[in-house]
Amino acid sequence: MWVFPLAAAGIAGMFCALLLRQFAQRRRPYQAFWAIALLMYAAASFALFLGVLDGWNAPEFKVYWLFGAVLTVPFLAQGEVHLLVRSRAVAYSLLGLLVVATVFAAARVLSADVSQAVLADSLPRGKEVFAADPYAHRMAQYYAYPTYAFLLFATLWSAWRMRGRPELRDRFLGTLAIAIGATIVAAGSAFAAAGMVLGFSITLTAGIAVMFIGFLRASRHVPAGARGT
Repeated sequence: MWVFPLAAAGIAGMFCALLLRQFAQRRRPYQAFWAIALLMYAAASFALFLGVLDGWNAPEFKVYWLFGAVLTVPFLAQGEVHLLVRSRAVAYSLLGLLVVATVFAAARVLSADVSQAVLADSLPRGKEVFAADPYAHRMAQYYAYPTYAFLLFATLWSAWRMRGRPELRDRFLGTLAIAIGATIVAAGSAFAAAGMVLGFSITLTAGIAVMFIGFLRASRHVPAGARGT
């Protein structure tokens, strides 16, 4: 089972590298935030790989929880804000809020007490691991759920705007694939809540793979007359 989270970490790492290369060439803020999110996804997946491979310890689970369950989606959503919102004041105000929320989440999760006995499970449940500090567990709901809803809505809205335009077919299909991939990852949380490591690992890998394919499709050359959409 460890092969799936290891593959997810590798795909996310390649995804991050391509985004960083694009950012170096174009200097678009959304590319930087998506690269940070993918780096977090890779770190969380690698922590899951280590936990499944040879058993969990507290630092591994905290990395997995902080980067995977709490912060990845907010950073993806921040990238979407910079892509779609024209007002720089709004975008950077939300960025300031994200920075504060990130510092708070890191401090709370990294300092939380964990139940060592629960870490013996192949896929410990956050609710049980952070039984002594329930807020560290609920941060995944407070952070990821609303930002996932925004990310899904914004991605589907972008795809809707491109419908019926043959010159934007690749970008349209790629954007839809990114939304589908994000939904696959989100659906995997049901497996995680049930402690089903195989189902969670497969959705973790499948979701990031579909998102990566969508990104590659959406990044294909767009005719000059269609740019700016």
